[in-house]
Amino acid sequence: MSDEQSRANAVRAADVPPRTRPSNYPEPFASRMAGRTKRQLGDLFGLTNFGVNLTTIAPGGVSALHHRHTTQDEFVFVLEGELVLVTDAGETVLAAGMCAGFPKGGTAHHLINRSTAEATYLEIGDRSPADVATYPDDDIAATLGPDGRWVFTRKDGTPY
Repeated sequence: MSDEQSRANAVRAADVPPRTRPSNYPEPFASRMAGRTKRQLGDLFGLTNFGVNLTTIAPGGVSALHHRHTTQDEFVFVLEGELVLVTDAGETVLAAGMCAGFPKGGTAHHLINRSTAEATYLEIGDRSPADVATYPDDDIAATLGPDGRWVFTRKDGTPY
């Protein structure tokens, strides 16, 4: 049986195991993602053109470092709870049923859970080759390698 034949066609998203490594960031940034759980739904189905994650953020947690992408578009849809969207322009509260999108090269962004309950959302992004993520608030840069993995460096190019 091929990998394609053995893949599930439908699952309950909450039953997908969380990814084993909470963050791809190197330290000291990875520990800032404590309280974030991602379930890689797109990978489960073998999707290669875009990724879909079911992400839950505990109270006080964040979605990612404040960032923007050079070639990747991103979209989030809040399913449960309340999150604060932080962009270069300010903050917006996102409640269940609300969504936000971030075109490539657009505003830097991330989500914060300032509530007292978990918040869950879908995040969808394309997998554009050679994407670069920039982080205006932190000394880190990321380039998507040809193998689909992020390579992290300091802004001066030295590796972590």
